[in-house]
Amino acid sequence: MEKFPTLILFCSFLIVLVLLNSCQASSDEVEDEREFNYKEDSEKGPARWGEIRQEWSTCSKGSMQSPIDLLDGRVEVVSNFGILQGSYRPCNATLKNRGHDMMLKWEADAGFIQLNGTLYQLKQCHWHSSSEHTINGKRFDLEAHLVHESSTGKIAVTGILYKIGAPDPFLSSMMDSLAEVSGTSEEEEVVGTVDPKKIKTRSTKYYRYIGSLTIPPCTQNVTWTIDQEVRTVSKEQVEFLRVAVHDDSKTNARPVQQRNGRVVQVYRPKEEEED
Repeated sequence: MEKFPTLILFCSFLIVLVLLNSCQASSDEVEDEREFNYKEDSEKGPARWGEIRQEWSTCSKGSMQSPIDLLDGRVEVVSNFGILQGSYRPCNATLKNRGHDMMLKWEADAGFIQLNGTLYQLKQCHWHSSSEHTINGKRFDLEAHLVHESSTGKIAVTGILYKIGAPDPFLSSMMDSLAEVSGTSEEEEVVGTVDPKKIKTRSTKYYRYIGSLTIPPCTQNVTWTIDQEVRTVSKEQVEFLRVAVHDDSKTNARPVQQRNGRVVQVYRPKEEEED
C-alpha cells in the first residue's frame, strides 16, 4: 500500500514539470510567422489570432495586451526608475526572416538591462512598420523591439520609435546583411559580431507599463519600456525592411489594444520635476 502514495506523488511531479515546460515554451515569440498575417479582413488577421491555435487564445482573451496608446494625460510620473541604459556588448548574431519581420538574434551573451533588481538578458531585436505603440494617438514610421529575458523566463521589451528623416546608423550598418537575406531563398544569414550598443537605447525619459508580446502567442506580464525620444530613419530603410521579408504586406504592426485600466508610468529625472 505504501507504493501508491509514492506513485501518486511521482505522477504529480511529472504533470507539474510538463506544465512548467509548456508555460516556458509559450513565452517565446513564434519564429515562423506564416500562420498569421496583418490583414484586417483575413481569417488569419490580428482580430482572429486567438482562434488559429489554442495556445494563442491569449491574443483574443488577454486583458493586458500590447501595443497600447500612450496618453500623456493618463500617466503616473515617477522619478525613481533611473536612466534607461543597457549593459550591452558585441556578440555573434544571426539575421532571420520570420515571415513578417526581420529578427536579429544574438547567439550568446550580448549583455543585459536591469529592472527592479532583476537582470534581463538581451535575446533579439526586430522591427515593425508602422509603429505599434502610439503616443497621444500618433503613430510613427517604425518601431524597434529589443527583447530580453530573465533567468526565470520573465520578459522585458524596450521599444524605440522612429520618424522619417536621416538614416538610422545601426540599420545602415545592417543593410548588406539584410540584402543578403532578401536576395536569396535562405531564411537565415550569419552576420558575425554585432554590437547592440549601436542601437542607442540610452534614455532619460520613457514610458513603462505591463503588457504582452505583440505577436502570437501574445504572452502577458511583459514589462514594456518605450523611449520617449523619437529617433530618425530614412524612408528607404523602412521600405527595405518591409520588402526584404517578401510577405506582400504594407505593414506588420498589430492594432492598438484596450488599456483596461492599466497604469502607465513615465520616468522623468527629479531635477526636471523641480524645474
